[in-house]
Amino acid sequence: MSKVSQQNSTPGVNGISVIHTQAHASGLQQVPQLVPAGPGGGGKALPPSKQSKKSLPMDRNSDEYRQRRERNNMAVKKSRLKSKQKAQDTLQRVNQLKEENERLEAKIKLLTKELSVLKDLFLEHAHNLADNVQPSSTEKTTSSDNAGQ
Repeated sequence: MSKVSQQNSTPGVNGISVIHTQAHASGLQQVPQLVPAGPGGGGKALPPSKQSKKSLPMDRNSDEYRQRRERNNMAVKKSRLKSKQKAQDTLQRVNQLKEENERLEAKIKLLTKELSVLKDLFLEHAHNLADNVQPSSTEKTTSSDNAGQ
């Protein structure tokens, strides 16, 4: 079974040509293929809003040009102010975190000293208890030694 196809190219919209193929004796339905019509090759087709802006050169003395420039200048100022504010907020947050870190480090030092003092007290108390317990056990040994004589 042989497949014979015929291609017809028709110019499309936005510089894209549509190729229609017809399959002979196969009974299969062919899907149209999109290929670029221009010599530049592939690329994305621009949406209609972008195409109109690119195709018309603006006169620098026109009111529309001045309005667009003013809007753009306002947008740039707003963006720069927003960026500056964000940098200031970040700097303020850094300073707050530094202060909090210093407070926490001071608290760590204080608690470490307190722990050291409490350990010393505990060890002294434990040592005193051990000293008090030892003599009473030697007294029992000596009294039992004496009883045996």
